[in-house]
Amino acid sequence: MLFDGMDSPYRDRDHAGRVLAEKLSGMGLPNPFVCAVPNGGVAVAIPIARALQAPLRLVLVRKLPFPENPEAGFGAVTADGFVVLNHELVKAFRISQAVVERQKAKALESLRLRRERFGAGWTHLPPLENASVLVVDDGLASGSTMEAAVTSLRAQNPGALIVAVPTASMGAVRRLETVADRVVCPHIGRFRRFAVADAYAQWCDLEDDAVREMLRGFHSHREVSREN
Repeated sequence: MLFDGMDSPYRDRDHAGRVLAEKLSGMGLPNPFVCAVPNGGVAVAIPIARALQAPLRLVLVRKLPFPENPEAGFGAVTADGFVVLNHELVKAFRISQAVVERQKAKALESLRLRRERFGAGWTHLPPLENASVLVVDDGLASGSTMEAAVTSLRAQNPGALIVAVPTASMGAVRRLETVADRVVCPHIGRFRRFAVADAYAQWCDLEDDAVREMLRGFHSHREVSREN
């Protein structure tokens, strides 16, 4: 469904996750395994993992920011060092290989610290062969970080690799359709101007402490479900 950004289709990330979970539950995915892109993707992924009774792990990705404008990025890198570049931006802004390597090194150090912060229990991935891997975030603007995550996960030869996001720009959806087996996105922005936050009536940045608390709650709920 296309939306113009005037009305927010989701109350918050949890609501968005429940909407996605309903759609994904009807797909009959064998051996579902949920990979969330933190931080915002965790809040969306938890309702999905619960609905599918699937394991949940984090896939750590960091954008490669412009040195002069850290809010904007020209690519992304995963914790295992896989890099995706927006070659049009690299060429247009004459970003040298030295700058790419410097920004990559900074991002990898940040990802190393994040891995320590969340712990190996949440960031270490088991073998994913024959799994239907769902890569979840709270939305896609350019799609660079998600492309890096998907391409990195592809190396593990999952049975299927599915991007599941509540909202995305049309350009990001088209980009991800070239690297994922399927993109599930209920609301796609139809205008050139796109912001992930526009899809949510309630939006805030999530801090690491809040994400860790969510993960603890998910783990406790999963343990209780197993006992019952």
